[in-house]
Amino acid sequence: MRGRKRRSYARRIVCAVSDGALRAQATKRDVEIPAVKTIRIAQVAPLYESVPPRLYGGTERVVAHLCDALTELGHEVTLFATAEAHTRAQLVPVRDQAIRLDDSPLKSDLAAHLTLLHEARRRARQFDILHFHTDMLHFPMFESYADRSVTTIHGRLDLKDLSPVYARWPEFPLVSISDAQRRPLPRANWFGTVSHGLPDEQYPFREHPQGGYLAFLGRLAAEKRPDRAIRLAQATGVPLRIAAKVDTADQQYFEKAIAPLLREPGTEFIGEIGEDRKAQFLGDARALLFPIDWPEPFGLVMIEAMACGTPVIAWNRGSVPEVIESGVSGYIVNSEEEARQAIRRVDSLDRRAVRRAFERRFTAESMARGYLELYRRLLEPRRLASGRELALRP
Repeated sequence: MRGRKRRSYARRIVCAVSDGALRAQATKRDVEIPAVKTIRIAQVAPLYESVPPRLYGGTERVVAHLCDALTELGHEVTLFATAEAHTRAQLVPVRDQAIRLDDSPLKSDLAAHLTLLHEARRRARQFDILHFHTDMLHFPMFESYADRSVTTIHGRLDLKDLSPVYARWPEFPLVSISDAQRRPLPRANWFGTVSHGLPDEQYPFREHPQGGYLAFLGRLAAEKRPDRAIRLAQATGVPLRIAAKVDTADQQYFEKAIAPLLREPGTEFIGEIGEDRKAQFLGDARALLFPIDWPEPFGLVMIEAMACGTPVIAWNRGSVPEVIESGVSGYIVNSEEEARQAIRRVDSLDRRAVRRAFERRFTAESMARGYLELYRRLLEPRRLASGRELALRP
């Protein structure tokens, strides 16, 4: 973590033209309006995992990569998160540790997040942009800041109670992580879609994998379909290694549906792994199996595998067609028979092409630049609103 960088832009832009003249000039193609080069951004992360997570966790990992990339691009980023965060941004710690790994017998995730939002609200005037990753929890508290906020939706949207909430607070600009994610709420205030991204150096390319196995990485939940992965490995005779966590909510499913399958030869369950082991686990695999049975909003593990050069065999659900180029970075399938055929021919794919597919679209810098475009779209109306003194900060 490093301290706040010296501010490199003036607090105000003073325009020596009247309101009407500025609006008239702004319509001409040959008039250039100076852009805001440095933006002060608050990133508000959920508190369930550290930023980045020590083990499993998608949202907080994305927030970590976004903060670092925005900082590297020269912007002033402040992260509201738990105290164990490792970030290049300025950190405002609002809880001593991540909720999931806190062994305290009595704790309240709601109370922790109210404290998080109170602290962000208290400091809100210090920032040009407030970027939330807390679903809709902040809506009632930040209504007066909605016009300079961005809310990235990280989860599924086909839940019963979501539609009334987004209809009640339509003023908040929403960002989807895939176009497929929007389908349950097509009339929400969608402001843009920005794909997740990873630091290109974090997952080294492996042209010659050493493991010879198929990989399954994620959460052992029914919608992730680890049972499919096990059946596919058994049917093709290719070893399968499963690196996954078992949440309390999924414990019964694991014990009844998955544990009996693990007694059969050819499948190894290695448990939950952290960043220190993930690159090698994915890089040494012949392919990543992604046999999902739900509308996956993005699927971070797919681009983690691609970064290593490891192709992905994924079911045609949710965001998968937006991430995987079938025949280039893997295969998109619709049945177990198609998946078996894909496994048999996966070694014919060029792992360098898989890595290039990642570099084209899914780096942390690409993600950061996507968000910067949205931030500037929000700031532009305020910057052009008046020919008098125009303050970027209220």
